[in-house]
Amino acid sequence: MRCPFCGHDASQVKDSRPTDDGAAIRRRRQCEGCAARFTTFERIQLRELVVIKSQDRREPFEREKLVRSIGVAARKRPVDSVAIERLVSGIQRQLETSGDGEVTSKRIGEMVMEGLKVLDSVAYIRFASVYRDFNEARDFEEFAGNVEEAGRE
Repeated sequence: MRCPFCGHDASQVKDSRPTDDGAAIRRRRQCEGCAARFTTFERIQLRELVVIKSQDRREPFEREKLVRSIGVAARKRPVDSVAIERLVSGIQRQLETSGDGEVTSKRIGEMVMEGLKVLDSVAYIRFASVYRDFNEARDFEEFAGNVEEAGRE
């Protein structure tokens, strides 16, 4: 494993343990070049996923990108990082087991919205405002009103 500090190719594993949700192995490593310590995560990957973006652009699925975007929507909300990791793991698992190696960004966005709807309504609305590209305050009001009505049912 390449050291993120000095770029040296060799490191030693000092400690390994499963993550809280059991979906990954957390490894503490020490660089043999500069002696810096860093953490890596090892996850099961069932298949390579390709995301079909707008205008048919294709790019590899990046778990970290999904974690970041959900984290932005949930910033300063009572949603902990473990819940976000669980949501992303669930989405990734569904995508990998769907039998299709390609998935649209729209499908991923809808899956995120479904998960956020359950986790936190404010994070859900924040994500939707970017995902659905709200142009005016009225768009925001209408969407928030629909969320409020659904919460009463």
